[in-house]
Amino acid sequence: MGGSWTGSDVAGLLRRPTAADDKYSRGVLGVRTGSAQYPGAAVLGVEAAWRTGVGMVRYVGAARDLVLQRRPETVTVDGRVQAWLIGSGTDAASRTGDETYALRGILSGDVPVVVDAGALDLVTDATAPLVVTPHDREHARLREALGLDEPAGGDEARAAAVAETAAALGATVLLKGHLTIVAAPSGPVRTVDAGTPWLATAGTGDVLGGVIGALVAAAATDGDPDAEMLADLAASGAWLHGRAAHLVVDDLGPAGGPLTALDVAEALPRAVAELL
Repeated sequence: MGGSWTGSDVAGLLRRPTAADDKYSRGVLGVRTGSAQYPGAAVLGVEAAWRTGVGMVRYVGAARDLVLQRRPETVTVDGRVQAWLIGSGTDAASRTGDETYALRGILSGDVPVVVDAGALDLVTDATAPLVVTPHDREHARLREALGLDEPAGGDEARAAAVAETAAALGATVLLKGHLTIVAAPSGPVRTVDAGTPWLATAGTGDVLGGVIGALVAAAATDGDPDAEMLADLAASGAWLHGRAAHLVVDDLGPAGGPLTALDVAEALPRAVAELL
């Protein structure tokens, strides 16, 4: 198994804004997430992206009104972006033909795409730079689509399987879990300890997608990130996500306590500020 990703690793990748920056130079993230069945996923991902420090979020999904109620600064007109976040809060089984066409267009573009949940079935044909973020069951389905064996259990076996999946897909893979594992098509595997079991609750994966999307969009303003950089950014997103959860839990006392996904999103500025 590869090395553990640390706060020092994350700090080296964060972009502190300067007096010369504007909303475009700080990164623009396009978001196509959420559905009539799961609109909250869109709200959570957009919230997380804003709170991680992106310059602009363009939301073009099915939960426009709810997103604007929560984050009125969100732009809901299509336009130029440095990265995309797609799939959170959607179901491939109920996806329309028009939506599939739109997602395939994003996946065949030039900018990096963070792919979650209901868009993971489309990644085997993608040509854009990718970060895919499955959980264990989604990872098993992705491996089946790639002609790979079902992964074994245990952290060492999971890490080896993630590296194999990344190589077969030609993209960065982040496997969610108590130990988050990140691999590019080649190079070392990165591991991130989620830090608190309180994170095992609905919506936290949607927040993680927003964090990673924001980091990728910001990094892409300096040029197209390669696969190794995308893996570094994905691991950094997982670390910030875990640190924000820790901040929430620590505020509840020595024993911690329950948190919600929105709590984690709201704590992200504190997690970023600690490192800056």
